[in-house]
Amino acid sequence: MSISRKCSLDPVKIPDWRWAPFLNEIIKAFSDFDLEPYPIAQDFLEKESVVRSKLKPQRVFTETWACKTKKLRQVRAACLEAGSYASVMNFVINPFHIFELPFFGADFVTLASGHLLALDFQPVLKNDKLHTQEVWRKLLPLHDHWQGLLKHGGLIPKEAQQFFSPGFLWARLPLGEEGDELISNVLMPAFIDYLELYLNLVREAKVVSSERSALLFDGQKRYIAYRAENDPAKGMLKKFYGQEWTDSYIHKVLFDL
Repeated sequence: MSISRKCSLDPVKIPDWRWAPFLNEIIKAFSDFDLEPYPIAQDFLEKESVVRSKLKPQRVFTETWACKTKKLRQVRAACLEAGSYASVMNFVINPFHIFELPFFGADFVTLASGHLLALDFQPVLKNDKLHTQEVWRKLLPLHDHWQGLLKHGGLIPKEAQQFFSPGFLWARLPLGEEGDELISNVLMPAFIDYLELYLNLVREAKVVSSERSALLFDGQKRYIAYRAENDPAKGMLKKFYGQEWTDSYIHKVLFDL
C-alpha cells in the first residue's frame, strides 16, 4: 500500500467506511480549536491487510485520525473498515489531568449481527461529586431524550460500571433500513449534542490544584489500564493484523497514557 497519510491530521480516506459522516462532524466541531497533530508512527496512521475466507478475500483498512489541543492531551479516532466483517469508529477524547474533565467516548461498531453503539462522558472519579455532579446535570437531559429513541443495549459488566456515567447511551440496532435510519436520524444528532456539550465543558474548564490534578491523573490511569486490558476489539485486530501490531497499537496509540 502506498503511503498517503503523513500525519495524524491528514484526511481519512477509507473506501466505503460507514462511519465517515461522524468523523466529518468531529472535524467540523473542532474547527475553532487550535489543533496540533498527535504523534503517531506511520505504521499506525494507516494499515491494510487481506483476510482470507472460503468465499473471497476481504481487504481490511485501518486509519487513525488524531490531534491535541492546549486542554486535550489526545483526541483520536480509530477507523476500521472490513466489509462484511466489521466497520468501526472508536473515538476517545483524553483531557489533560490538570482540568476537571471526564473522558469523551464513542464506540460505533457494525458487525454481521448488527450495530453496537456506545456514547458517554466517562468519569475518572465516579464517586466524586465535584467531578460528576455538574457534568451529569447537563448530560442527563440529553441521555434521557435520545436513549428513549433507541433500543437499549443491555447490561454491561459489573467491573466496567465504574467507568460509565448515568448518561451512557448504549444501543443495539439491526442491520438494514431500520438501523440505517436510526443511525442517521437519532444517533447522529445525539452524537452532535454530546460532542457539543463536551466541547463547551472544555472551553469552560480551568486549571485545578496540584492535589486535585494528582487525583484526576490516578483516575485516568485506572481508566486507561482497564480499557487497554479489556478492549473488545483485540481479537478482531489480531485476526486482521497479528498480535504484535495489535498490542503495540493498543498500548502505544489507543490507550497510551
